[in-house]
Amino acid sequence: MLDVPIWLWVAFAVTVIVALAVDLLAHREAHVIGFKEAAAWSGVWVGLALVFGAVVFLVLGSTPGVEYTTAWLLEKSLSVDNLFVFALIFAYFKVPRAYQHRVLFFGVMGALVFRGVFLAAGVAVVSRFTAVLFAFAAVLFYSTYKILKEEEDSFDPGTSIAVRLLRKVVPVRDEYAGMKFFVKEAGKRVATPLLAVVAAIEAADLIFAVDSVPAVLAVSDDAFIVYTSNAFAILGLRALYFLLAGLLDRFHYLSKGLALILSFIGLKLILQASHKLFSSSIPEIPSPISLAVIVAVLAVAVVMSMRRPLPTAPEGTAARRGDASSGPAEEPPSQKARETDDPPQDG
Repeated sequence: MLDVPIWLWVAFAVTVIVALAVDLLAHREAHVIGFKEAAAWSGVWVGLALVFGAVVFLVLGSTPGVEYTTAWLLEKSLSVDNLFVFALIFAYFKVPRAYQHRVLFFGVMGALVFRGVFLAAGVAVVSRFTAVLFAFAAVLFYSTYKILKEEEDSFDPGTSIAVRLLRKVVPVRDEYAGMKFFVKEAGKRVATPLLAVVAAIEAADLIFAVDSVPAVLAVSDDAFIVYTSNAFAILGLRALYFLLAGLLDRFHYLSKGLALILSFIGLKLILQASHKLFSSSIPEIPSPISLAVIVAVLAVAVVMSMRRPLPTAPEGTAARRGDASSGPAEEPPSQKARETDDPPQDG
């Protein structure tokens, strides 16, 4: 484990808290996130991640710096699949575009907590039982198989465990009430569909953590490196969604690139475990090579997607992945009309 000074942990926490506070204040009023605004916020989050990476280089050394950068880029690339699911969830619940940033904000807050728990558990397990790396490699190879065979797990937002549990704990009304999560009806506190959407987002992140956590643990088994890199990648998800909404299907080779990256990381895990358990003569894949492979694969996938675009789908046909490419859901006319009436009492 790295000898990370306390002030660096504090600096990370302060950076995240201040950035989230500024983000929340900037979006305290419901509005549709346009391309320019999304691009600006994407630049902010990427800039923060890179600046923090530079600090890691200077304070902890080149090896931790490369590991942080590799883990951040790996998590950033794997999170692209999350964007498809975000679009699916928003379309299913017919979330007005102006409310989508608020949903993703609280979804990211929950993801930071849950990923912290999962990563801490993963680091603890790996440090005690190196053989578990073989199981992690098997998970990544299976994910690769599903991607290449296009057998990805279907995700039904309405029947996810989180949404079903929410409906058992508190009644959920059918209509939105602005950006409120709770309102009072007939003297009783009830949830709005917006809270159900947050629950669905959290459930989706738990599913994607199955791939993400083993992958990042192949890069580093240090708690500081894996959590900070994951946190900065997750923080930029909202802006990335609004930046790429409606354009995701154009990068159709990206899924194949992600499959290649997952299989490469699986191989890295096997070599890493074999080096520790069987013989030190078995080579490990250095982090600089891992970083170079990830960058090269992503670059090739993006360039090939742009040079060989998919044929335009006939009008009226369903988009791939449950209408994910259609962009964020528009606000239904009936919903707009309802919001002009007297809103329910605040909960």
